[in-house]
Amino acid sequence: MAFRMTLKPGMREEYERRHREIWPELADALRAAGIRDYRIFLDESTGYLFASYQRTETHTTDALPALPVMRQWWDYMAELMETHAARGDNAPVAVPLVPVFHLP
Repeated sequence: MAFRMTLKPGMREEYERRHREIWPELADALRAAGIRDYRIFLDESTGYLFASYQRTETHTTDALPALPVMRQWWDYMAELMETHAARGDNAPVAVPLVPVFHLP
């Protein structure tokens, strides 16, 4: 899975700090949902964040948005990135990326 998000200007250091201090209960929820090898990269010229992760065959990632810890994390991160605040939550605007090449 891969997607793109957008970091607001000047928020890189704070974004990195918060992720270095990721809440253990959030990390546990992501792992319990079957997420493995989660990585986020920044394109400094655009502010785009590129995220990718692997999912287990029995993943439950569709249930993550309903978890209180996930919604709390989104609220915590909302000031740093583009979100869906207008629709009533602070989920980050995440644009799915389409795979076009894989070198196994």
